[in-house]
Amino acid sequence: KTKIRELEKANEELIENRSRLVHSSKMVSLGQLVAGVAHELNNPIGFIYSNMSHLRDYADRLIKLAEAAESQPQNLKKLMEDYDLEYIKKDLPKLIASCEDGARRTRDIVIGLRNFSRLEEAKLKEINLHEALDNTLNLLSGEIKNRIQVHKQYRELPLVRCYASQINQVFMNILSNAAQAVEGPGNIWISTELVQESSAKPMVRISIQDSGKGMNTQVIEKIFDPFFSTKDVGQGTGLGLSISYGIIENHGGRIQVKSQEGIGTEFIILIPVKAEPRSDLDDSF
Repeated sequence: KTKIRELEKANEELIENRSRLVHSSKMVSLGQLVAGVAHELNNPIGFIYSNMSHLRDYADRLIKLAEAAESQPQNLKKLMEDYDLEYIKKDLPKLIASCEDGARRTRDIVIGLRNFSRLEEAKLKEINLHEALDNTLNLLSGEIKNRIQVHKQYRELPLVRCYASQINQVFMNILSNAAQAVEGPGNIWISTELVQESSAKPMVRISIQDSGKGMNTQVIEKIFDPFFSTKDVGQGTGLGLSISYGIIENHGGRIQVKSQEGIGTEFIILIPVKAEPRSDLDDSF
């Protein structure tokens, strides 16, 4: 009985430690995501802010011209030249368009964050996987743009029943790893298709391939092991792919990996169109 109690206590400690480690992994991923989003938001907000001083100056000049048109119309032509009205007429629409672009980009990032988290969707829901992939790419645009070219080959897919936030987490882990594996300029290829395996239920196949440094056989064999990481100390917990594997397996799917050193890596995700995951795992990841 003493041994049983000791084993039960040890098991409880293991479960508690696992929960802490999973939470730690999520916090590391969240920190990386927040840093990337902050960088992305800084750009459009930055040029909106820089444009405001010019807009204020132009507004002041136009107000003075309007006042002069009422009080001293005889001097209006000279004032129009002094305030360089012709230049304002050319530059003002450009400044407004630039601010609109920045505001639109900021809005798109916020919408992408909301769609990615889907905190309000803790239940099974039918989602568009292409939108989920694109939302994830938008959140990673700071890591990808001007360096990595993304090639999409999306085929027509049905809506997939799943836990949206978990599937988004899988896409974030794999796409983030792909972007980090590409040192310097490179490519990421994403393809989707509907497949039917013999008498099994229809499944969606998502392929995410990069032109990164690739992995050898020894690394491939351990890639889904908890705490295994090829990153430097402090840059990862080694739990991202392990958690992703568990999420896909819980949805009744599977993840495969193919890689060759110096050429790149491909992750293949298979998800049933009508997944029936256990709801008790929803809070585990």
